[in-house]
Amino acid sequence: MSTILVTGANGFVGSHMVPALLHAGYRVVALVRDDDGGAQVTRRLPAPERAAVEIRHGDVTRPDTLPAALDGADAVVHLAAIARDWDGGQTLRLVNTEGTRNVVAAMRAAGVERLVHLGALGVTDEPDLHYASSKAKAMGIVRGSGLGWTILAPSLLFGLRDGFFNLLAGLVRMSPGIVPITGSGRARFQPLAIEDLCRACVIALGDDTYVGRELLLGGPRYWTYREIVEEVLRAIGARRLLMPMPVAVIRLVAGAAEAVRAPFPVATDQLRQLRHDNIGPLDSVRSGFGFGPRPMEGGLTHLRRRVKDQEPETG
Repeated sequence: MSTILVTGANGFVGSHMVPALLHAGYRVVALVRDDDGGAQVTRRLPAPERAAVEIRHGDVTRPDTLPAALDGADAVVHLAAIARDWDGGQTLRLVNTEGTRNVVAAMRAAGVERLVHLGALGVTDEPDLHYASSKAKAMGIVRGSGLGWTILAPSLLFGLRDGFFNLLAGLVRMSPGIVPITGSGRARFQPLAIEDLCRACVIALGDDTYVGRELLLGGPRYWTYREIVEEVLRAIGARRLLMPMPVAVIRLVAGAAEAVRAPFPVATDQLRQLRHDNIGPLDSVRSGFGFGPRPMEGGLTHLRRRVKDQEPETG
């Protein structure tokens, strides 16, 4: 039985990836930063599966914690990343870029060759795009690592405990009958179900033909931001007036929210990212992995519950 180290195991993607790897027959080492993170991992698993998971403490931003984390691992699924910060991109670079550099260096030192890295679709290394730049640099580090790497680069991910869609649903619930639409609302995305990302990862881990490949992953259709908001409204059974607002106005609101670290679906950094569509080939999952991704239409029913109520019921 191969042992897979999963970084960021208690995050949104990790919470789905760990059980997917267990169901595929792998033993999992879940890397978390503290006891609370470890408790999250085990709490989300049925009791019979917990014995196949070992919790280890470590931090990708602290290289000294990684050798022990890698002990006995045959491969790494590197998920640890953040989507936004409040310090002008410094923490994004620390976690997303330097964290990836640290993982790669530790893998080389430990002789662990196989790496599946979670990248991101549509990111470019532009200085004013803090998240995109941090992820693009990380993907470059992986490509030049000399390891047996695979990069999975998805668009927006939806599923239980997701970030973007739950934040958007929260904004809808709080809105007094009106939901602002950023600019024209025409920026395009290609949402992918989290289960399909996990399925692709399991396939890639078990097939050496995926080594050295970067795969752009998206769902079966393109969605504009406005269409996404409309789908969220349908999912939670809400009626709201959608009002286009200039990007400059949204930027002011997002900036004010960031100043007090209040949740808001779009960060100022993400507003700058809207000048780039977040899409790839529509057949990317089928051509890359041999199965069709599930559509998002009707797939956001988890939003009917608040995120704290989306935890799985386990014995």
